[in-house]
Amino acid sequence: MNALLQKYAEEVQAILAKYPQDSAGKRSAVMPLMYLAQREYGFISKQAIGEVAELCQISLTDVASLIGFYTLYHDEPVGKYHIQVCTDLPCALRGAEAFLENLCNNLGIKVSQTTPDGTVKIEAVMCLAGCDKAPLFQVQSPESIEYHEDQTLDSALELINKLRQI
Repeated sequence: MNALLQKYAEEVQAILAKYPQDSAGKRSAVMPLMYLAQREYGFISKQAIGEVAELCQISLTDVASLIGFYTLYHDEPVGKYHIQVCTDLPCALRGAEAFLENLCNNLGIKVSQTTPDGTVKIEAVMCLAGCDKAPLFQVQSPESIEYHEDQTLDSALELINKLRQI
């Protein structure tokens, strides 16, 4: 039995009801179902990929390709808070790459790693649509996504310290 459907039957049905019931319509529900799976498991596991594929009547490859494309979906645990720093060219010209490196050094990790306490994962991403306010990053948590613009190393570390206390 599909564990996601079993645990969240009403939510799954509500998501599927928003789309036509033909195969193309069910395919359209893949992203909200992936979000539901990620909310449940903390990331989208191979099992969750299978569950979403089954619900949408699409291939495992179709689901997995979306996880690889969209930065909001994760195929491995990312820590309680997932910080994504934009390092696209315009942001890099405003110091984003040095900011990212210094931030990771201060946390004792490398880019794409999670802090030893499992609280924060830091990674580089392309384009958060705020080039004029770089360095900037988004913080993903189970409850929300928040953007932080015009950051300094001190302001970012202060925020991370606050997150660790929550």
